Amino acid sequence: MRWQNLLALVVFHSGLIACTTPQTGLLGIAPPADNTDRIALIAATTRAPVDNPGMLFGGDRGDAVAYSRIVVSIPRDRKAGTVQLPRQMPGDAKRDFVATAVTSISRNDIANAFRADGAHRRRAFVFVHGYSTTFDRAVFRFAQLVHDSDAKAVPILFSWPSRGQFLDYKRDFDNASYSRSDLANLLEASIASPSIDEVVVLAHSMGAWLAVEALRQVALKRGGVPAKVTSLILASPDLDVGVFRRQVEDMGPRRPKITIFVARNDRALQLSQFISRGGARLGRIDLSQEKYRQALSDLKGITVLDLSALSLGDRVNHALYATSPEAVRLIGDRLLQGQVITDADVSRPAVAIDALGAAATFVVTTPILIFDTASGTRH
Repeated sequence: MRWQNLLALVVFHSGLIACTTPQTGLLGIAPPADNTDRIALIAATTRAPVDNPGMLFGGDRGDAVAYSRIVVSIPRDRKAGTVQLPRQMPGDAKRDFVATAVTSISRNDIANAFRADGAHRRRAFVFVHGYSTTFDRAVFRFAQLVHDSDAKAVPILFSWPSRGQFLDYKRDFDNASYSRSDLANLLEASIASPSIDEVVVLAHSMGAWLAVEALRQVALKRGGVPAKVTSLILASPDLDVGVFRRQVEDMGPRRPKITIFVARNDRALQLSQFISRGGARLGRIDLSQEKYRQALSDLKGITVLDLSALSLGDRVNHALYATSPEAVRLIGDRLLQGQVITDADVSRPAVAIDALGAAATFVVTTPILIFDTASGTRH
């Protein structure tokens, strides 16, 4: 009902009011410090560059994809799942996430960058951020995820021109759609690199629409997704359930394993559905409802993890994939290894809710609920 939608808008807005005008310019170079860890990542972006050296790239579309290598320093004395942003610039590496080096990479040298970083890590970990995310915050969030998951992979950030503003939802969606071919090209470059044996893609929120579309584009071009792409992780995907189903069908049987992190209490997706006036968002489905289980049950190789029961003091519940230590552990220990998560990887099953024949299982665990469709075989 309309009053419920308006209430959701008020609740969500009160929880995210600080994000409407986020502090930016956080990538100003700071000196390194002891008792820190460093994450070096490759960033590819369709954003236009800006003159502010602390921002590097803004929220407008660039003329071409720009590449850079960014080294992020992370203090060891912090809780897993947290990003400690600088309170003032330049940040203090002893207590803050800071950039200690930024180097541009030419388009012609991107293959060499893959080769250098992939020499001892034959797996690429590609991250696509979501709506209302500035470039600097995307860098820090990805660095936190790589660090906390202990990812043994080449970290590659794909950053599209999100405006970083709460009210720019429609513009963000257009900019994400604008970037589809560029993400597809980046994935194809990773696939083609002899230095990389596996590619794992993790996409958050609106970035999930972009990532699935890019892989669909690759599949339509190649007659399927190449086997090097072993896993697609969709975290709180801001994606219509029916659209997702059609995208997966278009990929055909040769596609990666797909893992979806959902939360029924995700207020960001509740607002997204209201703003877009669209159908149910994939990242907020209720697996106790037959219609959602039915929508996914015959799509092979899909696992849904319901994180609704996780309590982290976050009223929005839209970034649990990165802020929950248990979710981060599953990403690092299982999904980045190209493996499927089962109830044995989380807490002991509490109640068996339903069984969907040989095609799928549906099990409640504490605190994570799993829906696992039958695994398909790709060649």
